[in-house]
Amino acid sequence: MKITKIESIVADLPLLRPFKMSGVEISISENVFARIETDIGLVGWGEASSSPAMTGETAESMVAAIHYLSPFLMGRDPVEFIDNMKEMDWRLYGNASAKTVLEIALYDLAGKVQQKSVSELLGGVQRERMPVVKMLATGDLVTDVGDAQDGAAEGYAAMKIKVGGKPVDQDIARTNAISEALAGAVQLSSDTNQGWNRDEAVSFAHGASSVLDFLEQPLHGHDVEGMVMIAREASCPIAADEGLHSFDDVRRHHNLGAAQGGSVKMIKLGGVTRANEATKLFAELGMSVNLAGKTAETSVSSAAVLHLAAAAPTLAWGVSPTTPYLATDVVRNPIIVREGHISAPDGPGLGVEIDEDMLMQYARSR
Repeated sequence: MKITKIESIVADLPLLRPFKMSGVEISISENVFARIETDIGLVGWGEASSSPAMTGETAESMVAAIHYLSPFLMGRDPVEFIDNMKEMDWRLYGNASAKTVLEIALYDLAGKVQQKSVSELLGGVQRERMPVVKMLATGDLVTDVGDAQDGAAEGYAAMKIKVGGKPVDQDIARTNAISEALAGAVQLSSDTNQGWNRDEAVSFAHGASSVLDFLEQPLHGHDVEGMVMIAREASCPIAADEGLHSFDDVRRHHNLGAAQGGSVKMIKLGGVTRANEATKLFAELGMSVNLAGKTAETSVSSAAVLHLAAAAPTLAWGVSPTTPYLATDVVRNPIIVREGHISAPDGPGLGVEIDEDMLMQYARSR
């Protein structure tokens, strides 16, 4: 099987309601898709949301990178994951999100030709059913408390509060109110998305960390020394997210005591293969792991996240597919959360069937 054509598509996808995190309100997700054709008639799909603050890439730059890399992938076998990634890395430094879009599509193709799911390609299914982390992200205390109570009634076993966009005392009050409403019924965390300075993070650690199971990325990703300080001040484990872009970053956070776990995202590491290897490194180091997508992706990317989570050695902090936050999906068989849990899609490759007509309704003009 050889690659014969690569096409990129940008789609602006509306969220069900605005998502507030670290002082930013998101109502539209700018997502890039790749459609890869082969000489035997199979088509593979990949997707990732643009996240300039996390990876330095915009939707436009992702498309440019895919366009630049496409000639070097022509004629190559999609199944040769390591060699294909080496080719992309040699041709273009960085651009992890763009490479993720392409590699998801390559895994989709490999699974289809071998009649295996992506999780089988990654070494086999370790778990059939996974707890979904429900986001509490309106920034409003009353609304988030209500959403938390509704989620617990629906069967969610894990929830994450988005903080960092308001005065820290308000985040403390909202976090404690949600914790009190849930009464220990779920695994509860807060995620700052780099939104605090050191003083604010210490205040939150003293005021609310005792009610949390972990606190995610309280400081900017590059401030590892500050993360060490917060880890000493907090009553709960610290998770890293924006600070993890390589295996060396994972080891550094572990060795310095800056984080006891973290969020593994394909767009930070550069694809499916590296994200899978990262889950093994987390397990080797005794660190807790969460598998996550970026806000917000369709069932194409979320399927890849779920296959990674199904194959991961450990999954102490759950899985965070972000499709549920979109107002629409672009596949005919979308992923479905049932009673707060989810399974990786059945079928070869990603296990989802793209609806190209639906996708094109949201696509930008080419």
